Amino acid sequence: MMRKVLRSFIAGLSILSYTSVAQVVGDEDKDMFNHARKRDQQAIDEARNGWWAESMKTHDQRIAWWRDAKFGMFVHWGVYSDAAGEWKGKTVSGYAEHLMRKEKITRAEYLELAHRFNPVKFNADEWILSAKKAGMNYFIITAKHHDGFALWDSKVSEFDIKDQTPFKRDPLAELAAAAKKHGVKFGFYYSHAFDWEHPDAPGNDWEYQNPGGDKLLGGANWFDTHPEWLPKAVKYVDHKAIPQIKELINNYHPDILWFDTPHKLPLSENIRILKAIRETDPNIVVNGRLARSSSGNFGDYINTGDRPAEFRPVEGDWEAIPTTNESYGYSKHDNSHKPAKFFIQLLAKASSRGGNLLTNIGPKGDGSFDSKDKQILDSVGNWVAKYAESIYTTGRSALPLQAWGVTTQKGRKLYLHVFNWPKDGNLVLGGMKTDITKAYLLADVSKKNLTAKRVGNADHQIKVPFSSPDQSNAVIVVETSSEIKAEPIRRLATSGYTNRLLAFDAQVHGTGFGFGDGKTDRYFVDGWKSSDQHISWDVLLLQPAIYRIVIKYLPGSEAGSSYSVSLGDFKTTAQTLSGKAVAVVTQDLGMVNLNKARHRLTIKPLKIKGTELMKILEVQLIRVI
Repeated sequence: MMRKVLRSFIAGLSILSYTSVAQVVGDEDKDMFNHARKRDQQAIDEARNGWWAESMKTHDQRIAWWRDAKFGMFVHWGVYSDAAGEWKGKTVSGYAEHLMRKEKITRAEYLELAHRFNPVKFNADEWILSAKKAGMNYFIITAKHHDGFALWDSKVSEFDIKDQTPFKRDPLAELAAAAKKHGVKFGFYYSHAFDWEHPDAPGNDWEYQNPGGDKLLGGANWFDTHPEWLPKAVKYVDHKAIPQIKELINNYHPDILWFDTPHKLPLSENIRILKAIRETDPNIVVNGRLARSSSGNFGDYINTGDRPAEFRPVEGDWEAIPTTNESYGYSKHDNSHKPAKFFIQLLAKASSRGGNLLTNIGPKGDGSFDSKDKQILDSVGNWVAKYAESIYTTGRSALPLQAWGVTTQKGRKLYLHVFNWPKDGNLVLGGMKTDITKAYLLADVSKKNLTAKRVGNADHQIKVPFSSPDQSNAVIVVETSSEIKAEPIRRLATSGYTNRLLAFDAQVHGTGFGFGDGKTDRYFVDGWKSSDQHISWDVLLLQPAIYRIVIKYLPGSEAGSSYSVSLGDFKTTAQTLSGKAVAVVTQDLGMVNLNKARHRLTIKPLKIKGTELMKILEVQLIRVI
């Protein structure tokens, strides 16, 4: 078990190494930073050699329910929901839950907004049942977001729903009871490092001139450049953060606690908060955004990026947090809701890579759900009702990536999540050496057998209907004769599909690479600054074909960098097309004639102008002949 813990800790290190370096700004005083490192190292050593190591002995038992849950609902709801993305008649873009910071609202003026917060349509049973019917097995709500406002009757602070609103009820108590009643695991988001109402907390630099805000007073690592400011933040942690977290634990007995923005406090304080949680209730699952740094992650699992569209390979337990539109809190001006198909496929993608999906909605200020969110939840729920077996109790597949979709696995059974249905009625399953004993559509209650035959040592062709039984994600069940053995090299599709070789799935050669957060047009590999670095993908072609090669990237700071591309006998060079590092560039690199064989596609820099070659997103191989 401790090997799993170590792998999880190292995985946290790999994810965070780029981000942590990027946050270090203004390293001017060597002695000061040595002191800071000593402070944090003492906390790390105490944790690793004592209470944290002890707590990880029960890690597998603690997180077992979370691993099985797979899918959860995240809710951002508070006083800001009533403003609905608007302030004094002006539309406030971006995250609606950041209203107080974006509009530099004082504590007193924010209280005026709180005095009008009266969510009379709030119904805890309806909220929990909406999650459960959508196939979600755990539920997390913002007990206190960055505005510092508590959605329960806190005895620690009067900045709460009982003392400052006409509502007077305790929605957290009602939700906790409803979750228990309906068999849904329950927990809280608590903003431990940001608190814009508290005069001692990081974040509010418009009223209190505190560090950690948009002005970057003292730099991003203000606690290192100005250690004399730290006692003030420690006072906030001692007098508000830890007492309120303990209050939530003792009052509501949550299954999980969720934290964010740990870089606003030093690692030593984050570790101290985690220690307080473990002392209060050692069985609570804690996410990976409380105590983490370049030294590793002390949480129970890893958190990847917000609002993801693609995932990069991550070892160990991990979770992603998409939201139905772009804001997490409710905004009546944000109508960028994604189709249900997006979330259905994202859930399958996460499961195929061993992760959980915690999907966010932002209820309205009156306590009701937006109709667009309801439609998404209903559609996802309808899909899950048919295909739950292919998600829950499954794990990451041993098979290579497939052009038509993704695969999940449970023992000797594979689930083929087909996003792109083959027009010719022939689905090629690549990279499985094991014999197929039966294949059938999961939605077919009769389990009518689909004809399957070998077309190679580790490849099978399954005869499927010409029309997909589900336009979002049709699932085929494949039963095998024995333990599934894979040949991990990816097969190139020769008909009906665009082969997308994502940068996230490339082999990176050389040091210094970083990774994007996986959002739309941000699933890139970057940090490409040296001729010693290159990336590659290994692929296998089952029959000769001609492909068009297309590359997609975000350009570097200057146009005119050059690079080489090689694949089989094909070699070419190209220049980056634009110096505007905001829009995706799609560049046609020509055509390649490939034989039936194993090939390596390699991209190397020739000349780098500006800060980096490019932020590469993907290479597409599109069958021509």
